[in-house]
Amino acid sequence: MNPDHRIALCPGSYDPVTNGHLDVISRAAELFDEVVVAVVDLPMRKGSTLFGAEERISFIEEATQHIECVRVIAFATLVVDFAREVGAKVIVKGLRAISDFEYEFEMHQLNRLQAPDIDTLYLMASPQYSFLSSSGIKELATFGGNIEELVPDRVAARLKEELGR
Repeated sequence: MNPDHRIALCPGSYDPVTNGHLDVISRAAELFDEVVVAVVDLPMRKGSTLFGAEERISFIEEATQHIECVRVIAFATLVVDFAREVGAKVIVKGLRAISDFEYEFEMHQLNRLQAPDIDTLYLMASPQYSFLSSSGIKELATFGGNIEELVPDRVAARLKEELGR
């Protein structure tokens, strides 16, 4: 591999992927030669997922097909171990609010203890996505709210199938 080839890892549960996630992924793609979107197969923090890893991967692949340097892979290991496995030296995370920062700061410190050679880069949410979360989207979908402007079309359709009342 070219030593100048800069790879970033964008980990998350992406259950489901939102336009906010896609904004961070596309902005990371402008900064790095390759962006590996790492879909957590068995998330610890959030429990079970609405969509399986394969479907979450397909949502992201479809939504990022126009970005050549993005690839999407499921993982079920420590994020720093997976970063090393794919050759990433940096983990990219999006931040929306102070509450995100507190959690991500803790994760960064734990990751640095495990892997001092892997760093974390935080991208602030774009203003139009600063309120957007997967859990908020699922709640809106459950109660028939308008989610079409907040997630890719296929995600909106699947959410309505799974959660619509």
